[in-house]
Amino acid sequence: MLKLTEGFKKLFPSVEVIIGYAVAFYMLSLALQTLPLGLAYAIWSGVGTAVTAVLGVLLFDDPLNIGMVFGLPLIIGRVVLLNTSSKTKVES
Repeated sequence: MLKLTEGFKKLFPSVEVIIGYAVAFYMLSLALQTLPLGLAYAIWSGVGTAVTAVLGVLLFDDPLNIGMVFGLPLIIGRVVLLNTSSKTKVES
């Protein structure tokens, strides 16, 4: 939605971006109650980067290049590696 705001000149996409950021930070704060900071931030930023790149290609015709093809699985793989190697027990 940030791209659709045109520099926060359009009202409705701007409101959606602000709400989206508020929800994202709230959800991160909830995750931090049970996950270590490094792991939570790695998941948040890694998944956010990967999803943003894919949505850019699908919705905004961003170019898909060789760096994205090999880079996105590396980002996701590193997040999975961090998650599986974490010694912190996550309570359910």
